[in-house]
Amino acid sequence: MKLIPTILLIAITLSLHAQLTLTKLTCEYMDNPTVVDETTPHLSWINLAKPGERGQKQTAYQIRVASTTKKLKSPDLWNSGKILSDQSNRIPYGGVELRSRMDCFWQVRTWDKAGRVSAWSPVATWRMGLLRESDWIAQWIGAPWQGDEAISKPPGGPDARPQQMPPPAPLLRKQVTIKKKIKKAVVYTTGLGYFEFYTNGQKVSDDLLVPNQTNYDRRPQLPAAFISLPDEFRDYQVMYLAYDLTTLLKNGENVIGAILGNGFYNAPKFWTASYGSPRFLAQLHLTYQDGSEETVISDQSWKAARSAIISDLVYHGEVYDARNEQPDWCKPGFDDSRWEPVALRRKPYGRLVAHTSPTDKITKVYQPLKIVKLDNGHYQVDFAEEISGWVRLKNMTAPAGHEIKIHFNANVYSGDNTYIYNGMPGQSYAPRFNWFVFSGVDIDNWYGELKPENIQAEAINTDVKENAVFETSNPLFNKINQIWRRSQLDNMHGAIASDCPHRERSPYTGDGQVACQTVMHNFDARAFYKKWIRDM
Repeated sequence: MKLIPTILLIAITLSLHAQLTLTKLTCEYMDNPTVVDETTPHLSWINLAKPGERGQKQTAYQIRVASTTKKLKSPDLWNSGKILSDQSNRIPYGGVELRSRMDCFWQVRTWDKAGRVSAWSPVATWRMGLLRESDWIAQWIGAPWQGDEAISKPPGGPDARPQQMPPPAPLLRKQVTIKKKIKKAVVYTTGLGYFEFYTNGQKVSDDLLVPNQTNYDRRPQLPAAFISLPDEFRDYQVMYLAYDLTTLLKNGENVIGAILGNGFYNAPKFWTASYGSPRFLAQLHLTYQDGSEETVISDQSWKAARSAIISDLVYHGEVYDARNEQPDWCKPGFDDSRWEPVALRRKPYGRLVAHTSPTDKITKVYQPLKIVKLDNGHYQVDFAEEISGWVRLKNMTAPAGHEIKIHFNANVYSGDNTYIYNGMPGQSYAPRFNWFVFSGVDIDNWYGELKPENIQAEAINTDVKENAVFETSNPLFNKINQIWRRSQLDNMHGAIASDCPHRERSPYTGDGQVACQTVMHNFDARAFYKKWIRDM
């Protein structure tokens, strides 16, 4: 008889827990965004019913937000209380005023159709960016061997080559001495046209071709690019990212640094109009365990040197001379005595905005389908399908100065890729600041025998996640959808929907609108389209 109250208690407890389970918490459509500058961020989630259950729904929700996970039980930023609503998408934050650089942790719980409350969701997070222009004290810097201006566009129409090719892509470095125990270290940073950020010899993220493309700045070259619009747009923007360096920094000597590429900021060919030479901005905020803070900024104390990327332009391709590599350039102890002080650069007209849109990443890797040897080191390599991306060469060995060229078989508008060996064994290489469109490549002057383990293709595109599966009993329909999905991803770079996967800085909006509904049925592209519409 003593078991009956216990059984009843268990039954009552189970009945009080909802059939709903919460998943996919997002802020501004992003999973745990590292930087947000909306002062009232919008929160969303998805309710899941038990398998096979029908007619279930949310009838109320409660959100709690705190500055630390420990404070969530008694939140110091916002407790919405129980809100009678079935809304679960883009709920505006309604708590205390959010400040720059705040970390925000949040949970939600919901009530189902029977009024039963769910368990609290897993904890999600977002980080606030630098909300006021005065928060930015960093200076824009660049290579001293370059001027502030863009490479000039030549006469002779959109197909003409620029009057001069760019100098080597710059390496930038700054030594940072840390004497206290770090609690948190976050860098807010960007580089135009593209950049990669490094800390103590390690690239800090798998982001590629960042920041996303925007109308960065005013351009004196619009007429030369056959663009008959006055340069008087309503809003100019430069997107910045935030990277958490807490686990990458240590007591003592540290080095932070970056590599800069031209991207579309300096693209003097076809129907583009350049803005200026590459430039970089970084602001590292260090918070110590004792509560004190320190800020390290990009300024004239940084140093610069030429990288092994001796030329990179989005319409010409990339030339990489491995003999110019500087191993460990971003590690403590590296001798930078021959490096030059950086030059200050003009601040772009565009206002700095948080990068709350997906970045480009490697989204799929392809092994060679077939390798055909022709003559004199000439190989043809076939991959499974046409992609937008690049090839990665691996485990290469050849005498110093030996040069190979990679030609992409569908690549009309983005040039070729050249690699020059440094004589060291087991070298690997992939471009950084160019992508190409191809289903196969021709390689000229390969040294020795090209084997499958020496090469792979990597698809690069804006990282919109697949959120649906399309499958029918008709193999043709399945194949058509597979081809469309690949084609759609090929046309997504820099959070812009293009009409030509090889290159298009200002794609026609008609193509993107026609495909939008189908894209949304296949991919979680909400943050992607939000950014693109903001561009317009």
